[in-house]
Amino acid sequence: MNKFIVSPSPHAYTGESVPKLMYGVIIALLPALAVSVWFFGIGMIVVSSVSIASCILFEYLIQRYVMKVQPTHLDGSALLTGLLLAFCLPANIPFWMVMIGALAAVGIGKMTFGGLGNNIFNPALVGRVFLFISFPVAMTAWPEVGQWMQYTDAVTGATPLGLMKEGLAFKTVGEIMPEVPSFFHLLTGKMMGSAGEVSALALLLGMLYMMYRKIISWHIPVSILGTVLIFTGILWLANPDRFADPLFHLLTGGLMLGAIFMATDYVTSPMTGKGMIIYGVGIGVVTVLIRIFGAFPEGVQFAILIFNGFTPLINKFVKPTRFGKEVSRG
Repeated sequence: MNKFIVSPSPHAYTGESVPKLMYGVIIALLPALAVSVWFFGIGMIVVSSVSIASCILFEYLIQRYVMKVQPTHLDGSALLTGLLLAFCLPANIPFWMVMIGALAAVGIGKMTFGGLGNNIFNPALVGRVFLFISFPVAMTAWPEVGQWMQYTDAVTGATPLGLMKEGLAFKTVGEIMPEVPSFFHLLTGKMMGSAGEVSALALLLGMLYMMYRKIISWHIPVSILGTVLIFTGILWLANPDRFADPLFHLLTGGLMLGAIFMATDYVTSPMTGKGMIIYGVGIGVVTVLIRIFGAFPEGVQFAILIFNGFTPLINKFVKPTRFGKEVSRG
């Protein structure tokens, strides 16, 4: 007699897998990578190559010799972590610092918690913040665009957010704006910053691709960007001499990269649509508070890490409806 074995739920099969999802996100990042290589040349090639190779190598070594488990370094997650970390770094940062950041991202941000699926915080952001705290000068020396064959000896300057933050100490927004790249350049990427800061249009194309592939939903990106738009708009209307307009905030810094690729990480973001919106609004509010009133010109990476920590609490209080539970129709 044939025996039927019933395994625990879920029983649905969609054909998705970790490698398929990871490489889908990597494909979405390729337009932004191409734009950053176009503007920063060999520096971006070196930084991204070292970051990716280091993350894959460190994941293999830690799993093989420290955790003594079967390595999963080729499932795409380590490659994605390395690429996202490279997107957070200046294109002129020394390669050995990139390797330290990769070790922090994989070793502290990911493997300390047990590997993929168990980490509390986004690994690439852990690596980025670790480098920012350890090497603040190197992490704030942004190369000018167009120096294709220059690497560590590239001419550096301030990002648009940095110019705004420093200039407001003795100028009005109207007096600072002529020093900032035009909105067209902010959109297309001709400005100083990391790879994740100079390609808003390319990042938006990546978002559309991931939404089409249903890798991410609209909830987190739209709630973050919408919150920043609303709150900076209120401040701008209240005092346009002291606060930049909403479009400036949307197109500068790491907001687009954070909202589209960092905050949407499956492991560190809430499970439900309502929870995602709460999470996104919180990230948007904290980002604006840090940018406007904090000591740093950029705040999205800190905001995401803070709300990564709140994700278990959001999941606890904003739960999906249990399958089979009767829902009141009022």
